[in-house]
Amino acid sequence: MTNPTVAALIARSNRLGSDPKITNYAGGNTSAKGTEIDPVTGESVELIWVKGSGGDLGTLAEKGLAVLRLDRLRALVNVYPGLEREDEMVAAFDFTLHGKGGAAPSIDTAMHALVDAAHVDHLHPDSGLAIAAAVDGEALTTTIFGDKVVWVPWRRPGFQLGLDISAIKAANPEAIGCILGGHGITAWGDTSDESETNSLWIVETAATYIAANSRPEPFGPVLEGFAALTAAERSAKAAALAPTIRGLVSTDSAKVGHFSDAPEVLDFLSRAEHPRLAALGTSCPDHFLRTKVKPMLLDLPAGASVEESLARLVQLHEEYRAEYKSYYDRNAVSTDATNEWPAIRGADPLVVLVPGVGMFSYGANKQTARVASEFYINAINVIRGAEGLSTYAPIDEAEKFRIEYWALEEAKLARMPAPKPLATRIALVTGAASGIGKAIATRLAVEGACVVIADLDLAKAQAAAAEIGGTDVAIGVQANVTDELQVQAGVDAAVLAFGGLDLVVNNAGLSLSKSLLETTVADWDLQHNVMAKGSFLVSRAAARVLIDQKLGGDVIYISSKNSVFAGPNNIAYSATKADQAHQVRLLAAELGEYGVKVNGINPDGVVRGSGIFAGGWGAKRAAVYGVDEEDLGKYYAQRTLLKREVLPENVANAVYVLCTADLSHTTGLHIPVDAGVAAAFLR
Repeated sequence: MTNPTVAALIARSNRLGSDPKITNYAGGNTSAKGTEIDPVTGESVELIWVKGSGGDLGTLAEKGLAVLRLDRLRALVNVYPGLEREDEMVAAFDFTLHGKGGAAPSIDTAMHALVDAAHVDHLHPDSGLAIAAAVDGEALTTTIFGDKVVWVPWRRPGFQLGLDISAIKAANPEAIGCILGGHGITAWGDTSDESETNSLWIVETAATYIAANSRPEPFGPVLEGFAALTAAERSAKAAALAPTIRGLVSTDSAKVGHFSDAPEVLDFLSRAEHPRLAALGTSCPDHFLRTKVKPMLLDLPAGASVEESLARLVQLHEEYRAEYKSYYDRNAVSTDATNEWPAIRGADPLVVLVPGVGMFSYGANKQTARVASEFYINAINVIRGAEGLSTYAPIDEAEKFRIEYWALEEAKLARMPAPKPLATRIALVTGAASGIGKAIATRLAVEGACVVIADLDLAKAQAAAAEIGGTDVAIGVQANVTDELQVQAGVDAAVLAFGGLDLVVNNAGLSLSKSLLETTVADWDLQHNVMAKGSFLVSRAAARVLIDQKLGGDVIYISSKNSVFAGPNNIAYSATKADQAHQVRLLAAELGEYGVKVNGINPDGVVRGSGIFAGGWGAKRAAVYGVDEEDLGKYYAQRTLLKREVLPENVANAVYVLCTADLSHTTGLHIPVDAGVAAAFLR
């Protein structure tokens, strides 16, 4: 049974974490103090439950709480070695855990434990941060809140900050919380409801004051030529720029992307002060840990051509990398000489701003990329508030460096699970709402890829994507592969959803089982349009992205045993499969110079779950072979060397193997997945 104190804490945390203007994803922390029976002594013991390291308030559950003994935590004050060694206190928290302890304690644990209040909230609201990041934040705090909220000068999160806030609360009994310079807010209360009420009062009071007292145009007037393009123009230009940008930001390590043309972003980029303000970077540690200390900004107007924009982005990327390397070098030397800083984590930007178009953000997965975007929008709101009242003044570069390359941050990164084999790879699978295509999409997603399910039926594509996971994992798009415009729209959707494209599976198909004399011109054209022409259109549209990214990639054709085996009554189907099979060879020869591998898979007899067989092909093939339709899979299995039925998952396995590093040197290959049909052996 959940302790009532814990239940109230989780409910409060979820409410506070559900609004991005109150706190960011995985940002902030909450706590509650209470009692439980010690299972060893049978006596009541004072505990603190606090959100663990890396958790998210909006989705916090009991397992995400660190559970610690208050008496032992408070006793750490007596062994605190001082500011220069305060990081050692995080390891000391492990010796204060109660029972199995729950989640790993965060750096902010001391802030919660040492403050003399039963409930504490530490948050990063836009309005509170606007005050915290203003050059005269201390004076503004007094003006806005009087003696109810106390200003705390910037101090890096840690044990000393916990001591400072504890002392401030003791010295200011009328205060309900603090504004932490450059960082956020902390509030407290005797009950869970009181703590939440106090937190919200600080947030709302700051927001109301900013709204009533801000300058009309905090970012300056609209800059001529920098106003937002139309929605259609933004999407088209973003899709054209995205592959090259993703390739640039993946110089050190591959990234997944996210695109946003949120009103806040477009307005910021249209204003005269945006170059100055973007260069100052973000302030809150939670922001710049996910967005880097500043974004890369395209310094061209909205109407600049795609070609001009791409050329300038390449130049700016070189400059950004050089500047970031200088930032690392000068701070690694100028800060504490006894500190061994972690190696540079990569010099590529994580946020790229394009006036008139929007913002591209990047991360090791889609969620991380999306969250980086959300954080930068929060940062824009913070800058707007600070500039509206005063002047935006983020913490200085040296402090940002100390946070970014903090040993504790490095330890947090080291605790993250190893990436899956296909992490950072983006796949587009055609005909993927069912059968072989769905099995392929599912397997790729399980192995870490982001997946775009393209299908003639949009509702089924979206349903299949929802089965696989949320939109950070898979999306469904409509694409008739015989339609050039729909194919391009599908590729553009993949690029805008995930940043680019790495893996394309030409799976869409159909079959009509007819003899030569029964096959009409319409039959012939339909099958060739879907499979031969469709594969060509998909491969051509995808190749443009793969080439622009300069990251290599894979194109895989789901061909057929029939591409090399002559059987009766399927001339149109087998001929078009032979066309697909030769496209593999032709494209392998053409795209190899770009590092793109092109391979094929030749399945046979995939009856179970197959849309083709369910659509009448199965009944006709069963008639040709003189068996009942329900026994067709068994019939196919018995005619193979291995006597095994071929399932959609077997084809998916082959796709997975082809796009892993184990076959990094293989292109132009056709892999049979037919359980052994000697007549279809490749020669």
